[in-house]
Amino acid sequence: MQRRSVLLTLFCLMSISTLLAQDTAKTFYLWPNGAPGYESRKNEPEEAKDYYVKNIHNPSVTIYLPPKEKATGAAVVICPGGGFRLLVYTSEGLAPARFLNSIGVAAIILKYRLFREENSPYTLEKEIRQDAYRAMRFVRSHATEWNIDTNRVGIWGFSAGGEVVSQVAYTPGYGDPAAKDPIDRLNGKPDFQILVYPGPLGIPEKVPADAPKAFLIAANDDECCSVPIVQLLERYRQAKVPVEAHIFANGNHAFNMGYRSNLQSIKAWPPLLTNWMTDSHILTPATTATK
Repeated sequence: MQRRSVLLTLFCLMSISTLLAQDTAKTFYLWPNGAPGYESRKNEPEEAKDYYVKNIHNPSVTIYLPPKEKATGAAVVICPGGGFRLLVYTSEGLAPARFLNSIGVAAIILKYRLFREENSPYTLEKEIRQDAYRAMRFVRSHATEWNIDTNRVGIWGFSAGGEVVSQVAYTPGYGDPAAKDPIDRLNGKPDFQILVYPGPLGIPEKVPADAPKAFLIAANDDECCSVPIVQLLERYRQAKVPVEAHIFANGNHAFNMGYRSNLQSIKAWPPLLTNWMTDSHILTPATTATK
């Protein structure tokens, strides 16, 4: 009972933090005139119901800044899952944004395009990768305005969102210095990645030496998405890139932030992420962080 009370208190505190953070929420389309090549679809309405959003043709980011007195300067782009048919926006977008704000991290929820929707013209390797890179660059372009350290901008993916992360985590991400749009001149590579039961698409055969440090988590009984965690852990170790992995005995798929689970290990997983971010100096201002 005592443990449940502690968790309930933590959840209430996070909810209060959310109310504060929501005052700062702003939504921006990634491209003012619509996604390149699909400008004619920018005004097509999204479909949002209950927990999800779909029919996304004008990708966007929604920014939640933490209270100024708690802000650490770190930021994370959140990629909800949903099998590329929809985005599980509430549990895998808003809930992690609340959590990040509660520990002083700016949260940026990405609405990316969906290649498995009926009649979708998009692909993971082209348009969705384009959305992820643009989101990373967009955040860095607003670093001064949002009090963000451009060297502490990460990306977090749930399920299919982890496959979005893979599109930008293992390639250089250099901007185009000759681009007309100054945002496209910026670095799009994340400084760290958080993968929660990520899908298998995009897992590299070899992790490059410049891959972002990683936090990996899944349940062993998740037939889809525990294997990518094991593969990445092995390949990160081979590359000698910092990595932390947690595999729970039970929990299956889509346990989200764990609050609704009946399993104590799953309920208590978010503090593990806080510990990793602290120990990895992600929550430490650049003036005192050590690498």
